[in-house]
Amino acid sequence: MKIDILTLFPEMFAPVTTSSIMGRAVERGIIDVRLTNIRDFSNDKHNRADDYPFGGGGGMVMMADPVFGALEAVSAEGKKIIYMSPRGRVLDGSLVEELSMLDELVILCGHYEGIDQRIIDYWEMEEISIGDYVLTGGELPAMVLTDAVARLLPGVLGNEDSAMDESIYSGLLEYPQYTKPRQYRGMDVPEVLLNGNHRLIDLWRFRESLLLTKKRRPDLFDEFVKESGKLSKDERKMLEEIIKIEV
Repeated sequence: MKIDILTLFPEMFAPVTTSSIMGRAVERGIIDVRLTNIRDFSNDKHNRADDYPFGGGGGMVMMADPVFGALEAVSAEGKKIIYMSPRGRVLDGSLVEELSMLDELVILCGHYEGIDQRIIDYWEMEEISIGDYVLTGGELPAMVLTDAVARLLPGVLGNEDSAMDESIYSGLLEYPQYTKPRQYRGMDVPEVLLNGNHRLIDLWRFRESLLLTKKRRPDLFDEFVKESGKLSKDERKMLEEIIKIEV
């Protein structure tokens, strides 16, 4: 998958694109992240890419011309173009899955008070938000989106099934995890995880996921209950038990 990221601050992305799982995916050619500096397309002698907004108001707005130049340089026409914006559709699991199916993606990172609306209109961009809060620019949201999408690409994770088994994608929050030692500062690993009975382990994990989801994300829990037609007999019994519990 190829992702073009247009930004005023390309240096911010180095730690994300060169480290950990993302870095290995880039090295192996599974994902190709290309950074374009919008300032390189400014006609201003000082490489300015922003100006005061018409109608007044505080802050600066990114100008159309440098952004148009950057978009044209990456041949963005006809591709999926995303503008990271707090007023956009909130990024969730289903949207990440949708984006991971694409071969190419263009992400525009805004800054200051936003961008000239004509950029969004002309290029028919989809605005995407990572939450109901405002950040300094679109760079951090772009990193979040890129990392989330990359994890779903075949070959990025060591276990091909692990991405879809994790929290949110499975429909439930993830169960608690433990590792060595068995005892630590008076706290023990649950005995069921040590007995080697994988059926009981799976049921325990399912129960813990149900409890956590009902307590922390009742919206997800209710949705899971509606879509729970394919559960086994034991899982169905456990779900009915959890539904009755007050958390």
